[in-house]
Amino acid sequence: MTDVQVRSLWLEEALAEDASDCPPLQGETRCDVCIVGGGYAGLWSALALKEAEPALDVVLIERDVCGSGASGRNGGFLASWWSKFLSLEKICGSTEALRLARASGDAVDSIVAFCEQHDIDAQVRRDGWLWAATNAAQDGAWSETMAALETHGEAPLVGWTPRDVAERSGSDRHLAGVYEAGAATLHPGRLARGLRRVAIERGVRVFERTALETLDHGVPATIRTARGNIRADRVILAMNAWAARWAAIRQAIVVVSGDIVATAPIGEHLDRIGWRDGLGISDGRTLVHYYRTTPDGRVVFGKGGMSGDFCFGGRIGNAVEGASNIAGQVADGFRYTYPLLADVDITHSWRGPIDRSDSGLPFFASLGPTGNVHYAVGFSGNGVGPCHLAGRILASLALEKRDEWSQCGLVRNPGRDFPREPVRFIGSHLLRRALIAADDAADAGRPPPLAARLLGRFAPAGVSPFKIES
Repeated sequence: MTDVQVRSLWLEEALAEDASDCPPLQGETRCDVCIVGGGYAGLWSALALKEAEPALDVVLIERDVCGSGASGRNGGFLASWWSKFLSLEKICGSTEALRLARASGDAVDSIVAFCEQHDIDAQVRRDGWLWAATNAAQDGAWSETMAALETHGEAPLVGWTPRDVAERSGSDRHLAGVYEAGAATLHPGRLARGLRRVAIERGVRVFERTALETLDHGVPATIRTARGNIRADRVILAMNAWAARWAAIRQAIVVVSGDIVATAPIGEHLDRIGWRDGLGISDGRTLVHYYRTTPDGRVVFGKGGMSGDFCFGGRIGNAVEGASNIAGQVADGFRYTYPLLADVDITHSWRGPIDRSDSGLPFFASLGPTGNVHYAVGFSGNGVGPCHLAGRILASLALEKRDEWSQCGLVRNPGRDFPREPVRFIGSHLLRRALIAADDAADAGRPPPLAARLLGRFAPAGVSPFKIES
């Protein structure tokens, strides 16, 4: 591995095109709504607020630069919640689950249209998403979901023949799969910086390199930073995994690292194996692999949360920052999946925090006694598309509306879904070993070890409701 970068490839490229600065907050200021977090959830919330009430004074603060968190480090999969329908149905009931799943599909269209309308070159490629099996144990992971959708007259996932799966994915390692045509891939960094530009154009006051130090509840609330304070009637916390600093939120998520590698441009190799478009692919392993190509011919290959490091308590630090410390393992996964590309150079790696909820779906709630601080957390690695909905939900909560967003099934108080420390930290490491063992056994055609079957029951949901077969 050569020339490994510390920041994500996406953000480096986006900042090279637009490094315009929003200076840090200095002194005191007052606003109607303060948003903490300059990623997708925060920026879509700001835009939804300004659309609903253009005269609203909205301030957004970001600890680094907009897009530097999970929004600039993900794999760039613009996908819906259809694959998570069973979890949605369990939480919300069938009617609401269908509404939210349909809305998540519409969000993909809305994001694409927004980019076109505002000249955001996010390199959107609408070539769909393949939910694939790379060993026999993964085959049919989607069957229960598809059966449930069929009972409601929905068919967003379409089965492909084994030949189609292998040819379209560029690897005989893919044995079976189902396809969602409405999904897309895009450049995460360009989308984040584009949203920032439009938010500023609409009058949102953005302060980068302005980290929240303390939040004093009250009406108004006081947001304290290193060089200044903000008094705001309402507050939206769009901090992703960093929201784990609050115990009430931390009990419902576990913060893990998502790890990604990227190859050098290898367009001629991709042509040779037949992977010629922007098809996004995820496999069915417990520690999911997800991968796609870029317009300049790279392969970006990621390994899902619980593969890398864990954060102790609410302290989000070096465990999820910088170059991936399991880049070799992620690259091994790439070479296993694409043996014909085993000799290509890996040039970049990075990692970032993932806020995993037990269900794999986010939840929206209020924090503190005053009812004017709202948050979203728990996107579990699938936030590019759903954050568009999150912005609508958070805006409705902040504006005290009573509508289908403020009262949707994902607006719910968090429960204690994960144990306290140090049991959580120790248990996470034990669970990771079990999941790795289960995946290794499945690749080798063996049943999972007993320990993996027992511990796997405690794993949070992945692409589909989690289950290790006996």
